Amino acid sequence: MRKIIGVASGGFTSEREISKKSGQVVFNCLLDGPYECYQIDLAKDQWTVEDAAGNTYSLQKGNFGFTINGQEKQFDCIVNMIHGAPGENGQFAGYLEMLDIAHTSCPSEVAALTYNKRDCLAVAAAMGIPTANRYTLNQGETISLDAIEEKVGFPCFVKANRAGSSFGVYKVYDKNELQPAIEKAFKEDHQLLIETALQGKEITVGVLEWENEVKVLPITEIISENDFFDYQAKYEGKSTEITPAQLPTEWEASAKKMAKQLYSQMGLKGISRSEFIFQDGVPHLLEINTIPGMTLQSIIPQQAEAAGIPLLQLLSGVIETSLAKKA
Repeated sequence: MRKIIGVASGGFTSEREISKKSGQVVFNCLLDGPYECYQIDLAKDQWTVEDAAGNTYSLQKGNFGFTINGQEKQFDCIVNMIHGAPGENGQFAGYLEMLDIAHTSCPSEVAALTYNKRDCLAVAAAMGIPTANRYTLNQGETISLDAIEEKVGFPCFVKANRAGSSFGVYKVYDKNELQPAIEKAFKEDHQLLIETALQGKEITVGVLEWENEVKVLPITEIISENDFFDYQAKYEGKSTEITPAQLPTEWEASAKKMAKQLYSQMGLKGISRSEFIFQDGVPHLLEINTIPGMTLQSIIPQQAEAAGIPLLQLLSGVIETSLAKKA
């Protein structure tokens, strides 16, 4: 009997539309595989399931099951493509774990950690991973522009602490720009991370468990046409992505070692993508993305291709690994 696989996308944040695009690409790919596949849309007001023919069914929140022609269906595994909440912050993973349903994302407690940029960087720094100087700010706290300047200098990045796809991220060049950037970022999250803007070569490193080993995919160098790797650069073609990146041997080795260390020691699962900037030849961690995009413009499919792994094989491998761990 074929395994029933659900591709979950949507979510409750600004990343909803990007998530839907990722989910569509994954679903279309898996239709060529050995599974019985369905698309799942998690919205604030309703949860629905759609089959390959476009028929839509209501999803039961109590057991995450659904009914087709009187037959009750239960998922064997969920491919989690929900960027942002509730997919990337651990809420959805915790729900699936409670129901004992296999899923392709990392455990709920690990997702909660990595989704929180401030906590993630603090843990990484304690592991010996270099990071930029940072300043934290919560909505309602007194804002000291002088203290921020002293800690991180200019230029700096003002970032919503719990958001992705470069939503709520602003590059600031002087003190006059700082207060407006903070106010805009607070619209995305009530916690902010303010970091020194490191200047150097930016890369992203995909990692996954593959054939019972932690595998690092070929590195991608990102050259943004904009001031940084923002939404336009990520999703609207305003960047050049070089895979595999042309790096000095020792740079490549150190970045891969750090990405593998983060994956193993933080307890990551499925596919992750760690972002670094080289400063004086040393990779500094920017963030970890535990549910990287799978749109036609996304980086992980590029890296898989460079590694000689077709996308269907990559996705099937992640699904089978998730099923095997639950068995």
